[in-house]
Amino acid sequence: MMNINRNILRSILVLSYVLVIGFIMYGFSALYSYLNTGADRSSMLHTDIKKIDQYLPKITWEALKNEGRPMDEQTLGRIETNYLDAWYIKHLGYQTNTKKGLDDYYTENARKNIYAIIDENLDAGMTIQSTTLQHDLNLEFFSEDGQLVVITDKNVVEYKRIYKNETLLLETTDVSTYKVILLLEDGFWRIRHMVKESSADFKSDNKTVSNKNIDIRGINYYPQASPWDMFGEQFDANIISKDFKRIKDAGLNSIRIFVPYEAFGKANVDTEKLKKLVQVMDVAEAEHIKVMVTLFDFYGDYSVLDWTLNHRHAETIISTLKHHNALLAWDIKNEPNLDFESRNKTNVMAWLDHMINLVKSLDSEHPVTIGWSNAESATLLIDKVDFISFHYYEALDDLETTYKTLKTDITDKPIAITEFGMSSYSGLWNPFGNSETDQAEYHKDSQTIFSENNIPFMSWTLYDFTDIPKEVVGRLPWRKNAQKRFGFIDEHGVEKEAYEYINSP
Repeated sequence: MMNINRNILRSILVLSYVLVIGFIMYGFSALYSYLNTGADRSSMLHTDIKKIDQYLPKITWEALKNEGRPMDEQTLGRIETNYLDAWYIKHLGYQTNTKKGLDDYYTENARKNIYAIIDENLDAGMTIQSTTLQHDLNLEFFSEDGQLVVITDKNVVEYKRIYKNETLLLETTDVSTYKVILLLEDGFWRIRHMVKESSADFKSDNKTVSNKNIDIRGINYYPQASPWDMFGEQFDANIISKDFKRIKDAGLNSIRIFVPYEAFGKANVDTEKLKKLVQVMDVAEAEHIKVMVTLFDFYGDYSVLDWTLNHRHAETIISTLKHHNALLAWDIKNEPNLDFESRNKTNVMAWLDHMINLVKSLDSEHPVTIGWSNAESATLLIDKVDFISFHYYEALDDLETTYKTLKTDITDKPIAITEFGMSSYSGLWNPFGNSETDQAEYHKDSQTIFSENNIPFMSWTLYDFTDIPKEVVGRLPWRKNAQKRFGFIDEHGVEKEAYEYINSP
């Protein structure tokens, strides 16, 4: 028995010895591996920059004809990524007047000038909001040892806003050319030298699309079962087809739909939702209905550093739909003036201006508008849009005067009312609200005004809804319940009294 216990003890000691030796060998192996390989970039960098989520300017490379060592595609991709990361972290540094992360993307010599600018701005209470929207890159030289590259960056579209103590001093968009030297250090490319060789003011080709005889007799559309989620899991092309046929049979010729920015994947547009959007356009074409596509629904950031992501989103949507026969027009944004107070009017207006430029550069055939929430904002950016559109939910007694005043001020472009309507909700949360008869009278009077003044129109909306997302009107029950009853058809599919006046008499 004693021998058995000794053998067990001996076995335990031997096993313990083997485990200790194993752990020691594993530790040496891990240390050796670390010392002989580059550190993981995400742990090495002071800031973990993910370009795909934060900064995506349009990039084009000239055909490779560089001097020195031949360039492979993988290395070129790393150079592009690190180069754009450097631009992004510099923009961020100038906007926040912080130096964090700059040493990861610029060599010591290159950082000196950037640090000096940040120090000067910090002392003077200055900040710079900037971004670049386009880079045309040409690889000039790749050293034989694979440690240095020289590139020329042409047609760099660079937007800047300079503030002093939060007061805007300067807003400018330039087109510049840079000569850049990058060095390979610690496994990625740092900017060693960057010189601006030339610069000029950016000039957009903002040609107006003729719409003097614009014919819009339409309605804003969501499927009844999935309002504000038209392209989600309940998407059904057959239901949409039946709805479009009903719209056409009512004598209308157009609809207005909405593309939600985040739900569609932001910069990386969801391919399945894009296919559904094309299906909607196909169904509209089959019913001979034209479609006004409203971009950037539920978007509300407008920050300069977000612009490149917005560009990639719009580029995908517009490139996909611009040749479609059903496309009527592009509505840049639904009621952006409602964001003036919370997001700063300067930010919103600059964003709209640049998005119009982008849309027109991608599609020069279809008109562009902005769906302002009221007539007071309708004159903003009138030189940029192709026709004016605004929404009207005020008293009908003032509608004709409001429209004629705008027509007096704006003589060279059509004006359309792309949202109007009345809720038929009258209940617990609004006992003195309007009835379905009141709603019918409202639409009857509206159509009389539209007909007499030849006003293009789009009503809100085809259906009553049972559920309203809180993002639309908030959580207050009196607002949500009122929003449910703007339709011409009730929740049971029955035409309301107003349906008789869905179109001009």
